[in-house]
Amino acid sequence: MKTKNLVMSALFVALGILIPMIFHSMGLGKAFLPMHIPVLLAGFILGKKEGFIVGLITPIISSLITSMPPMFPMVPIMTVELAIYGLFAGYFYKDKKLNIFVSLLLTMLIGRVFAGAVVAILSTFFGFKGKMLPWIIASVTESVPGIILQLILIPTITFASEKVLKENK
Repeated sequence: MKTKNLVMSALFVALGILIPMIFHSMGLGKAFLPMHIPVLLAGFILGKKEGFIVGLITPIISSLITSMPPMFPMVPIMTVELAIYGLFAGYFYKDKKLNIFVSLLLTMLIGRVFAGAVVAILSTFFGFKGKMLPWIIASVTESVPGIILQLILIPTITFASEKVLKENK
């Protein structure tokens, strides 16, 4: 990993811890999905490998430092979901060169499916109460404000960062 990407990845992890703290202090965390934003940006700006790593470690580190998200059941669910977000954001946008909105929507869908699969696994093996499809539906309907925020912020910040990165080459 290039030094620049390593530093940027660390920045996205730090933002993935700080931004949820701010949102949760105002009672807006669950609806606005604040940890998703830096992870998605890592994938879109840095690529699939860095996005995957940022998504994989951010919920774990955040839980250890802030107790958000709760270690069980949310850390396993969010770790898989966010790692998938980072991976597919980079894959669709940077590798496959899909439109940013198409990339973002596909990424959100795939991430939620994987998260739903983790819910099903936790339900089967650990007695966690949850079923895959109802969990996916609830996770979408409860987070419409966050989805809208992502559809506005992610393309805006991605395009701005691409412009700045091009100018600084």
